[in-house]
Amino acid sequence: MDVYLLILGDHLPDPHTGNTVTESDRLRAIVEQAVVAEEAGFTGVAIGEHHFTRYIVSAPELLLATIAARTSTLRLSTGVKLLAHHDPVLVAEELATLDVLSLGRAELIVARGVSQRTDVAFGVQDDLRERFDENLRLLLRLLEQPQVTWEGKYRSPLVDVTTTPRPMQQPRPLVWIGSGSAVSADLAVELDLPLMLPSTLRDPSTHRSVVERYRAAMDGRGRVALPSHVFVAPTGAEARDTWRPHLAAYAEFADPWRGDGDLDLDALMDGAAVCGDPAEVTERLNGLTELLGLDAHLVMVDIGGLPHQAVLDTIRLFGQEVLPNLKH
Repeated sequence: MDVYLLILGDHLPDPHTGNTVTESDRLRAIVEQAVVAEEAGFTGVAIGEHHFTRYIVSAPELLLATIAARTSTLRLSTGVKLLAHHDPVLVAEELATLDVLSLGRAELIVARGVSQRTDVAFGVQDDLRERFDENLRLLLRLLEQPQVTWEGKYRSPLVDVTTTPRPMQQPRPLVWIGSGSAVSADLAVELDLPLMLPSTLRDPSTHRSVVERYRAAMDGRGRVALPSHVFVAPTGAEARDTWRPHLAAYAEFADPWRGDGDLDLDALMDGAAVCGDPAEVTERLNGLTELLGLDAHLVMVDIGGLPHQAVLDTIRLFGQEVLPNLKH
């Protein structure tokens, strides 16, 4: 089982003190968490992209490049890249640069995004799905082929273009489609890409029909990954008492994009949020693996103003007592 640390980078106050760390400290903490995740045995780190909100990371590639310089085995991924909002030529160049700098550890998770405000600000509110589809197809060609001649609807044509540097991984770095919709699952099948389910606060069982559709069409190929909000402590009571106020603050903040209006914390902890001692967390995650036939799991710990040291302690404990017992 591949396990990644997922960091979306919300910049919220600690609900106990009301204090908010500086932007500099917040971004540096994300880098440090990734370094500790490698030490703890995680497969990789995935860092999200957001704009105009209290999610603080707008350029995940810059953080991933910083992490690359301080790690040696950790896979380095976006989580996600808003592909409809970017020129695929620049995305190909950025990903290949990260791949070369990290000696072949770069990955990419791409998705359309969930913020209409961001769509409007980037001028892509019209034909978002079609723009994403076109950009993805061009991106894959640019990564795989040294000379690309191409013409589409949403950018100027290309004639014998070779993006540089060329990626170290061949035929290209791994690219995931991030979505929970049947349309995106079908696109993943058509392009022979792995499927990353969304990092929502909804019950993971709601993804079963999409996963079954994807698996049936892929006929034994393909990979599926699920992000989960996770917190682990030496005892279940300590885990729930520590995490509950931070989960509540995050759920209220993220509900417009990631929730469904239900902020019942007990229901969240029984469904989308996995919290407890190492044995409880292991059992819950293994249950999700069986439910959805997962190949990878993205673990999201750092939410709701949780103190940096508590995040690091959880990453280390997860690596020591949960990772070795996860099903493959």
